[in-house]
Amino acid sequence: MSSIGVLSGDIVASRDIADKRKLRGAIDTGIERLGRNLGAVGTRFRGDAFQLAVPRIEDSIVAAVIMRASLIEHSPSRRQTWDARIAIGIGEGQVPAPDDFINADGEAFVRSGQGLDALSQGHQRLGLFLAAPQPDLNLLIQFADDIISHWSHNAAEVIRLSLLADHSQSELAKRLGRSQPTINRRLSAARWSLIRDFLEFTRQRLETVT
Repeated sequence: MSSIGVLSGDIVASRDIADKRKLRGAIDTGIERLGRNLGAVGTRFRGDAFQLAVPRIEDSIVAAVIMRASLIEHSPSRRQTWDARIAIGIGEGQVPAPDDFINADGEAFVRSGQGLDALSQGHQRLGLFLAAPQPDLNLLIQFADDIISHWSHNAAEVIRLSLLADHSQSELAKRLGRSQPTINRRLSAARWSLIRDFLEFTRQRLETVT
């Protein structure tokens, strides 16, 4: 059986979110984007929780970053930012059919579910769970997690667009109806260059750890 990545997530402080319908729509939009761009299969359940299977393990961390960016992008205000804890489990498994996701099983699903329980006990919102611990990789993830946790919805939007398509700053400016200096400021505020290098490094590492 081949290895896959599984993302298990739940919304941070979901009880404080009044517009549950908009929140569910934001989760569904994130799942749809990952399906269209990375071939992921996922589902939302209990209203504020979700799970996705990613066929290529090297795409697992970028999938989690896109999902968080998509949620933050849809936040209703600067005072109330929507975000999620996401545990990435890597291991043997198969990507289920969309209509049979409830029966999905395997190492990756178990690790991801257990990982989400572990994240729920602390402040970290992004975690990677493998058969063998990777302390250096986990430390980098903690740094990236801290950066992501401070994104504004504008910064998250330009990061999400940058991850899903290779847009130049001028193309992003045209698409969003903003000036190029504005786009540059948003990318800089989101620490885009560091996030991009982080994702490339972790992509290469995940290709070698299984």
